[in-house]
Amino acid sequence: MNYLDSLYWIHERTKFGIKPGVKRMEWMLERLNNPQFNINGIHVGGTNGKGSTVAYLRSALVDNGYEVGTFTSPFIETFNERISLNGVPISDDEIVELVQRVKPVSELLEVETDLGTATEFEIITTMMFLYFGELHPVDFVVIEAGLGIKNDSTNVFKPILSILTSIGLDHTDILGDTYADIARDKGAIVKPETPVIYAVKNEDALHIIRELVEQQSADGIEFERDISIISEDEEFTYRYKDYELETLMLNMLGEHQKENAALAITALIELNEAGIVDLDFNKMIDGIESVTWTGRIEQVKESPLMIVDGAHNNESIEALIETIRNYYHRDKLDVLFAATKGKPITSMVDQLKEITDTFYVTDFDFHKALDKQTIFDEIKVDDKVLVDDCVRFIENYEGEGLLITGSLYFISEVKAKVTF
Repeated sequence: MNYLDSLYWIHERTKFGIKPGVKRMEWMLERLNNPQFNINGIHVGGTNGKGSTVAYLRSALVDNGYEVGTFTSPFIETFNERISLNGVPISDDEIVELVQRVKPVSELLEVETDLGTATEFEIITTMMFLYFGELHPVDFVVIEAGLGIKNDSTNVFKPILSILTSIGLDHTDILGDTYADIARDKGAIVKPETPVIYAVKNEDALHIIRELVEQQSADGIEFERDISIISEDEEFTYRYKDYELETLMLNMLGEHQKENAALAITALIELNEAGIVDLDFNKMIDGIESVTWTGRIEQVKESPLMIVDGAHNNESIEALIETIRNYYHRDKLDVLFAATKGKPITSMVDQLKEITDTFYVTDFDFHKALDKQTIFDEIKVDDKVLVDDCVRFIENYEGEGLLITGSLYFISEVKAKVTF
């Protein structure tokens, strides 16, 4: 198989949909000699903020001289970035090698068990564990969970530390439609006698996470109880235990990014105190402050202003609007919107209306993309326009400012096809 053949085989797995549960993962990994148990892994879960938290950890550790693997989803610019080494996507040849190892095992899974066919995400996760657990061992692997935690494909290793960035009402068709339901699922990130750092704000969800921490005898570290930040315009001060870091300033925009950075800093301090890392704090701060994360409130053009952001639920839309107002000082922008199935479209758009001049609706080439006419008919916006060709629309846009949002998968499509 060549690289394109390998990608085609992986992407063909999407037709098998989402299948919650880890039994297929465990079966395949056992046949590969359980490479997931060979890593020093940090597990990062949550509704929003996972990707940037992973990036903060990776950058700080790399700047301290460690070799760091990361696993993230979805990809924005190239498929290979989902499995990255020191922030650089693994090579095409390595993808081919991994597929050649994993494909026969997945085929055996279908023949020898009644567990069904492995999904795309299960295949990629297995490839990641095999890469970092056997083919290219590293000092640390920072692993972003996919959907929830309890039945997520990543929930098959023993982390040295876990981070729960947030709990919001997303993927309610699978995880449950209340904060408590989702907390019970994502709370599976709490492991026995393992440090877990969490930024859960909903009271029902927070109560459940605290109970799980106690039941598992975990070392629970809570944002706003144990960790605090004092925001001063673009800068902020971080406080935890006897640590105080002043005048921190991120490249990543938004108050929510300060919280994500605080979680990463706390994780690094805990690892340093445990003797797992030898941390130079100046290098840690430099690494965290330098992080950029494509597709997250990213300005891709100055004139006219164009911003892309993969906001895909109510909480991330709220953070996006706050950032547009506080950092770009814009009250109104045109919005180009596309989304995937199962999202709270009406409430997302109701929030976006606050900063919208004209609301443009489109769709994109993805198996879970929601048809643009469905979105158009569902939303209640006075000035709304259907866009058939989003690439041509963006490239010919001549307005005062355009915000492109609604889905990280949509942003990936835009970044791949549009020359800004």
